[in-house]
Amino acid sequence: MWYAHNPGRRARQFLGDGAALLWIALWAAVALAAHRLAQLASQPAQHRPRIPLLGSSVDGALRGVAHAGDRIVSAAPAPQGPAAAQALAVLGAVALFVIPVGLMLTVWLPRRIRWTRQAAAAQELAGTEDGRELLALRALLRPLDELAATAELLPAAPHETPDPDLDPDLAPDLAPDPDLDVPPGPGPGSLAKGWREADPVVLDALADAELQRLGLRT
Repeated sequence: MWYAHNPGRRARQFLGDGAALLWIALWAAVALAAHRLAQLASQPAQHRPRIPLLGSSVDGALRGVAHAGDRIVSAAPAPQGPAAAQALAVLGAVALFVIPVGLMLTVWLPRRIRWTRQAAAAQELAGTEDGRELLALRALLRPLDELAATAELLPAAPHETPDPDLDPDLAPDLAPDPDLDVPPGPGPGSLAKGWREADPVVLDALADAELQRLGLRT
């Protein structure tokens, strides 16, 4: 699995992958142009062709750079000048491509591979009961604000209300106690309690929240 099921998450992944491919193509074109310019500089002036896709002014400027390169190459010993220029041209083009592309890949590629592995493992765990418990446990380790948002999706537990016709003297345990606070609504604590008690509603809510975080739920 390389892309999420969630449309928003999938769109961001498409944009990130497209930007990475454009970055690679851009620096490949720059490296090829630099190598071509270096080859042009190593040729005699009378044999230098016009560089395609460039205007006359840009081509003239590049030819001026090439003429300056002639003086650098001619300063080297005759047997080693052209060969050294060719080697430097290749090394320079390779470095011009590898350095920016390598820096980009060290940031982009590990994140994509990490998400792919997490999504594949989560999708496999979601198919079993024990796996959903593990997903629920992972969701419990998320920040409290995310747990609170998940707890709000849980249905409120019904509370028993005493029968107004019931005599409090006959059933004192069911009579309302004004000193007790009203039980709070669902919260992160209720999620932890539901996970410990293997409440299927809580486990499903936590597992779905983890799958939603990974973009595996639409």
